[in-house]
Amino acid sequence: MALLLRTRLQLAVARSRISRALVAAPKPSQRSNYSSTSSTKSSSSLGLGLTLLGVTTVGALGFFYLNNPRASLYKIVAMPTIHAVLDGESAHRLAILMAKNGISPHDRVPDDPVLSVKVWGKTFSNPVGLAAGCDKHAEAIDAMLAVGFGFVEVGSVTPKPQLGNPRPRMFRLHADNAVINRYGFNSEGHDAVSARLRERLRRYIYTHQIPAAAVEAAQKDSYGASVALPENVPRALVENKLLGINLGKNKLSPADDDDDYVEGVRKLGPMADYVVVNISSPNTPGLRALQRREPLERLLKNVKAARDAELPHRPPLLVKIAPDVDDEQLQDVAAVIQSVGFDGIVISNTTISRPKTLKSEYKITKEVGGLSGAPVFPLALETVRKFYSLTKGAVPIVGCGGVRSADEAISFARAGATLVQLYTSFGMEGPGVVADTKDELTRRLKAMGVRWTDLVGSDHKTGI
Repeated sequence: MALLLRTRLQLAVARSRISRALVAAPKPSQRSNYSSTSSTKSSSSLGLGLTLLGVTTVGALGFFYLNNPRASLYKIVAMPTIHAVLDGESAHRLAILMAKNGISPHDRVPDDPVLSVKVWGKTFSNPVGLAAGCDKHAEAIDAMLAVGFGFVEVGSVTPKPQLGNPRPRMFRLHADNAVINRYGFNSEGHDAVSARLRERLRRYIYTHQIPAAAVEAAQKDSYGASVALPENVPRALVENKLLGINLGKNKLSPADDDDDYVEGVRKLGPMADYVVVNISSPNTPGLRALQRREPLERLLKNVKAARDAELPHRPPLLVKIAPDVDDEQLQDVAAVIQSVGFDGIVISNTTISRPKTLKSEYKITKEVGGLSGAPVFPLALETVRKFYSLTKGAVPIVGCGGVRSADEAISFARAGATLVQLYTSFGMEGPGVVADTKDELTRRLKAMGVRWTDLVGSDHKTGI
């Protein structure tokens, strides 16, 4: 409404200027009394007025579209143009830089109550989150939340900075609405990300006038992380939205050493609403071996011990697995998560498989790396369904892989996912995919006479 009023005011000012220019122009009967100079001035005034009107109108429309994630401009014009001009990684970096500097749309439509979900004692205004891999270095958290996500997961973050694999390392599969990447955990490291998150909290503390005594106490934290927030304020710093931090392992760290994850919990955990242990990237040698029972149990116990000892606000702990696990591995993962007392699971990461349904050229599909997007959806969905059955719904699931509309989100929920995440569709179709998914979810839930939470696990129940 404010935007429309501002636009109308700008147009009114422009019209007023044009009117004044027209009034100042000589009447036909008087023109002979004016010099050619006066006539030129009158024409100039009229031209200036028309120019102002055009610039104002175009500017207002541009402002409206840039700030409206539901604008078709993104999907029809902006994204195809970006894809034609920039390679995948360059486009990714441009999007983060723009968001970081405030050039990104804001979803000003409040989330409908039918989308609300409560898990781990925390309320999400909507169940659609941004998966890790987009904002790797925690540069654009506030912009991503403003786009309309119910939660944002940054990372993966490794202890030491590392460049990842050589470029090119990201490839679009347009015919399949998919991407292959082999980034290899490129990360600025714990120190850089921690400093960025601490500064974000300090700004919040300052602008919200949190008492100085609380700030001083926070500065005495052993890792310099400000945790002096009221209990009802999430680390996302937005009501009913959450910030997750995804932890990775350095490429050169010993395979049987859990210190990378433990240190991540200690250093980044104070700024997180939840923490994810990523053991499923296909681009770090030996990482997926941590999905086996013995190393997984050791790792999760060490991470949980660090959380319990170091983090008074006890952020939920989740583990992220691949869609390529076999039934025996999935049974082990389910048993370990429950025995250790982890709080949830993200299913799933990218796949190293290449489904026969792929339509893109072989020269692209043969690239080494993890496949994400629409082709992963059937794999992730089936893994969610199996895991929910194994745990009888006792472990909250975040469904991730191929979500690009309400259809996939609802399927994930019915299979057992409490929350869902997307990323590839966000990069392929633009920010509108978030608002479109939420709008369609709201419409369909109301048509069914249910809430989002009523759908979770409904495929495993009778009468729903």
